[in-house]
Amino acid sequence: MNGYLDFEKPIVELEKKIADIRDFATGESVELSREIAALEKKLERLQKEIYSKLTRWQRVQLARHPKRPTASDYIKAWMTDFVELHGDRGFADDHAVITGLGKLDNLKLLVVAQEKGKDTKEKLHHNFGMMHPEGYRKALRTMQLAARFGLPILVLIDTPGAFPGVGAEERGQAEAIARNLREMAVLPVPIVVVILGEGASGGALGVGIGDRILMLENAWYSVISPEGCAAILWRDSEKKEEAAEALKLASFDLLEMGIIDKILPEPLGGAHRDPKKTFETAKTEVLAAFGELSVLPPEERLLHRIEKYRSMGRYTVDPELEELPSPVAGPEANQ
Repeated sequence: MNGYLDFEKPIVELEKKIADIRDFATGESVELSREIAALEKKLERLQKEIYSKLTRWQRVQLARHPKRPTASDYIKAWMTDFVELHGDRGFADDHAVITGLGKLDNLKLLVVAQEKGKDTKEKLHHNFGMMHPEGYRKALRTMQLAARFGLPILVLIDTPGAFPGVGAEERGQAEAIARNLREMAVLPVPIVVVILGEGASGGALGVGIGDRILMLENAWYSVISPEGCAAILWRDSEKKEEAAEALKLASFDLLEMGIIDKILPEPLGGAHRDPKKTFETAKTEVLAAFGELSVLPPEERLLHRIEKYRSMGRYTVDPELEELPSPVAGPEANQ
């Protein structure tokens, strides 16, 4: 079952059966093509049935799949003449975020990409994609550099959250994220953000302000992870599936709420099933987004960006509730 999730067991069992029959037919020189074709059709139906009814928690699992392409895979597939930029010029070079200049086809741009790593060595090197304050400052430094040269910015998000260690807090984790939110809101160049896998909390939002927010179909984006939410609300992290449903963290939820602008479809079974197809689909949409933004005057683009975030979380108040007396007693009630 290596490389498969629990809900995919019926699929892997049928795939194994097909492989066994094919090996037997080859080894014994037996004609079993008709039987194999029938099983392959059954497999296709089973895959469509399972993947069309994924719960939000199952999508979280796909977003965390160990074989899912990471940001460095997209950079290698997309970029030419890529030159990495290092360090925040203040403390250190945070390997949880890759920043660099390069070309996406003929479009020169800056890439800011959260990188998790693949094997144990890489994951430790990249701190599992959890950025320190110096990572956010490195990202901002390079984004301001891109703005000075009029280069658009591509942000690739994939993180389980900002690093929660004491050292990170001592070096100003919250301030670094807050500063990025403020500065990214007014950068004069186009910004396209793509959520590749996990988009957890301020760790993602700290580099996630953009004119266009694109999201892979099985990625997730939320103020907190399902496990963290369950641990806080129910004191039981095992209620993560219930928490995932309540958080509405899936791509279709976020599109409906206006948090993201477009869902990027994945191959049947997830991005790891056909990375090349995923790269091509996402690249086409990224280039289209930059094309749309390039024709807007900078002032108009900034107004749209600011209004985009101002419009999130709006609410209305029931007129009857407005007429209720203030809970504050005395003269202070009318102040």
